[in-house]
Amino acid sequence: MIKAILFDFDGTLLNRDLSLMSFINDQYERFSNCIHHIPKQLYIDRFIELDNHGYTWKDQVYRQLVDEFKIQNISADELLNDYIKNFHHHCIAFPNLFKMLHLLKSQKYKLGIITNGKCQFQMDNIVALGLDKVMDTILISEWENIKKPNPEIFHRALQKLEVNAFESVYVGDHLENDIKAAKNVGMIAIWKKNTQWNNVEAEYVVDDLLDLPNIINKFIM
Repeated sequence: MIKAILFDFDGTLLNRDLSLMSFINDQYERFSNCIHHIPKQLYIDRFIELDNHGYTWKDQVYRQLVDEFKIQNISADELLNDYIKNFHHHCIAFPNLFKMLHLLKSQKYKLGIITNGKCQFQMDNIVALGLDKVMDTILISEWENIKKPNPEIFHRALQKLEVNAFESVYVGDHLENDIKAAKNVGMIAIWKKNTQWNNVEAEYVVDDLLDLPNIINKFIM
């Protein structure tokens, strides 16, 4: 019997692509006096390319942008600090996130998040979506001093929820860090479908988050 559902955050609960696009547009406008010599779409496209789906931390992204586009009057550190301070204002959830969580909560499942990332930055984003009020546990790699796909971070979450791996489901979008890692510790893995990966070997695939309760109730229990 399934007792707990754990989630990745970026790309699974948070629509990171839309959130990032919203932030970059806003940042460009707010600092247009320093970067107006760069066509807006070129700036956005290059940022997204360097960002590499979030797997390149933004200090490297901004240093590269400042160097490539010869940005003056504002430093990479200032742009980075602005990102850290303001990104959470642009967090956009995937459709039906809160309906899905309400259904799972009403069915007495324990809920949690395991996410890689900078501790306060990730928590600010989680709080921005109100997920801190819903989750029974939240593990962020920097706070835990360990990151996915290391199995230890999954084991810690399971211990906090007081459930076994075979009683738990993990939902994520990344092939290595989420799907394979969860399966390696004995959890059921559900892939949050995206365009980054093909031929993902997961027990189940979900595109609309609202389909998740039905998958769990009908096919897993």
